[in-house]
Amino acid sequence: MSDPPVLFHNKANCSKCAGALELLRASGIEPEVVDITVQPLGAAQLRDIARMTGAPLRALVRTGEAAYAAAGLDDDSSDDALAAAMVAHPELVERPILVHRGRAVVGRPPERVLELFDLG
Repeated sequence: MSDPPVLFHNKANCSKCAGALELLRASGIEPEVVDITVQPLGAAQLRDIARMTGAPLRALVRTGEAAYAAAGLDDDSSDDALAAAMVAHPELVERPILVHRGRAVVGRPPERVLELFDLG
């Protein structure tokens, strides 16, 4: 039985994503790289990733993006509204996100991506 893939959700030209990917590769981990602007995450995937991080969906939202205000989102927005906006505007998804073996972590700072692996 093969090991499940290490999924690395990122955005091209994101410096934090590049730094996290470099750390993974330097540790001998070659993830399956998925650009969220090319292959956007669906609402169910976003909810699953939030659950895997142990944080609310809101923790995956980039509130400083123009699309956040343009979508009329605020601190009281429902998870449904957040998920719909994140699907429609992938730039709202915090990144990078590493998913492996039913766990996920947001690579902010980039070193956090190594938390999913026993490298000791």
